[in-house]
Amino acid sequence: MLSLATRLRSLDDSTLRRAIETRTVAASGVRDFFDLADALLEPTAIQRTLTHLDRSTLAVLAGAAELTATSLAAAARRTAADPAAADRSASIPDPTLAEIAVHLTALGGMPVTEAHVAARAATLDELLLCRLTDNRVSTYAAVSTQLEGWPALGMPSATELAADSAPPALAPADGIDIAFVDQLAAERAFSCASSIAELVSELARDPARELSRGGLGLPDTKRLALVMSVEIDAVAALVAIAARAGLVAHSEGYWAETEIGDDWLLEATPARWAALARAWHTALPDSIRGILPREPGVTWGQGLHGFVDWLYPAGGQWMKHQVADFARDAELIGVTAHEATSTAGARLLAGDPGSATEIMNAALPAEVGAVYLQHDLSIVSPGPLAPSIDARLRGLADVESRELASSYRITAGSVNRALAAGENAESLLAFLGGISLTGIPQPVQYLIEESAGRYGRVRVGSTPPGSLPALSYVSSDDSALLGTIAVDQTLSALGLERAGERGSDRLTSRFGTDLVFWALSDARYPVAAENSAGEIVHLRRHQVARVIPPAAVDPAQAIVNTLRAGDGGEVLAGDAWLARQLDMAIRSKQTVTVSISMPGGVVVDYLLEPASVGGGRFRARDRRADIERTLPISSIISITPAP
Repeated sequence: MLSLATRLRSLDDSTLRRAIETRTVAASGVRDFFDLADALLEPTAIQRTLTHLDRSTLAVLAGAAELTATSLAAAARRTAADPAAADRSASIPDPTLAEIAVHLTALGGMPVTEAHVAARAATLDELLLCRLTDNRVSTYAAVSTQLEGWPALGMPSATELAADSAPPALAPADGIDIAFVDQLAAERAFSCASSIAELVSELARDPARELSRGGLGLPDTKRLALVMSVEIDAVAALVAIAARAGLVAHSEGYWAETEIGDDWLLEATPARWAALARAWHTALPDSIRGILPREPGVTWGQGLHGFVDWLYPAGGQWMKHQVADFARDAELIGVTAHEATSTAGARLLAGDPGSATEIMNAALPAEVGAVYLQHDLSIVSPGPLAPSIDARLRGLADVESRELASSYRITAGSVNRALAAGENAESLLAFLGGISLTGIPQPVQYLIEESAGRYGRVRVGSTPPGSLPALSYVSSDDSALLGTIAVDQTLSALGLERAGERGSDRLTSRFGTDLVFWALSDARYPVAAENSAGEIVHLRRHQVARVIPPAAVDPAQAIVNTLRAGDGGEVLAGDAWLARQLDMAIRSKQTVTVSISMPGGVVVDYLLEPASVGGGRFRARDRRADIERTLPISSIISITPAP
């Protein structure tokens, strides 16, 4: 531990912070460099780090530890046979990179180059599992002990790490119809993009609450599943895909649409798919990216999982979960279909998203720019609508079904929603006339003109300052209509009350203007919002997530700051190490030989049983003289366990 603590103390702040972050050291209990070294050499901490290493890197570490153990065993045998050889064996050189390469070659029966060993030894050095100095690898004793116990835990030994050959390379499976795979992948891509478009639109209208323990509540999950026309179990995965692409975000306890998502809704389907696919590919960890097949028709099933198990022999469940999650999303996006890589997916994995988008574009259904208007106020599209037309139709009509051929329905409430957003009868009729293949049926024209004529009969505005608790008001020249609103049970949650005496043309509410306005609009009243001057203002029912980055808290940097603040220099660091050794002897009730520098330069060895440490001094029982001694820590030259 002393050598690691000394090494940690010599690192610059950025390197030290990076090492702490990589090894995921918790701040609790770390007061000095010895505490940090202790934390890094804990068996659980070592094992946690080893689980994230690939087979070849583990082989280098295990090979170096095995060579060191062999050298130590040989030195012990020489000392036992010839005690005079102890001095010659006191300093055993660590194995060189070349020696490790030769050793691994002998174990595995396949050539291992020195450059191969050097690259992996550098990684291990950065992870503080060993020390790479002058082309020699020094493995920390705690790491070697952990590796020695692997076979008992069912994990590979150094020989098995080097000798076990890789499973057969993933290759296109026999009997795979790549045309069928591409067709199915395109259907999945279209379905995913369409479902996420519905998700983003719905969250813009009504954000979904995130539970304190994580995940969406069941009511919101059911609502989103219904809107997206998917099974309830698929909602979480689609939300994750949308969040990864930045289309929705978690803000102030709710999932809502982002500005990126608002722009994404106006993109064509191929561009929508490209955004989802790029986000998926960018999020792939390097540990997974390098092993995914880049050829069409390659199956990701048991062969992929078997290769992952071989490549990360200590990977445990974390690697399996990662592969499973990304494989699930690949199926949803259309990177794969029936666990086989699609042609577009292969191009994406090969790092060519532009070519992948072109391939997917050719396979996706063509978009249309015209619809059928029906006398029953329904609108039917003969195919997937162009996003710009779809977005405007959603402002005018309610979506009834979302498939390749979507359907909408115009209602008084939906028309009022469009009028509130700034449309008028002329603009709405002109828009519908431009996209309709059947003209504008008379019922449609009548509903729009009648709704526009009634629009604004009910007004909502903000109360003047000082009117608390009332924040908004509802007014109308039609006293009968206002009376209906006052007793409407669907609006009871607004707490509407008469302003002044009975017969007043105004109701007040403790809620804000937006909430009252949309509640009245949903109840199909001809409501308009107005400003303080009585002029109609247009509202849009659109909630964009305002993601406020949390205050930057860097736990690793906090540990570095603590370590530097408590570091008193070489002398104090040496005293701290001696105190740490004495503490360990006290806890284990161990007798130690303590070499003390006496005045005049004389060194005296005491056989002591330490009792306490404090104030720069330590108290111990002298086993030879059978008396108690109190000695300064600064006079200690060395501490060694008593035989």
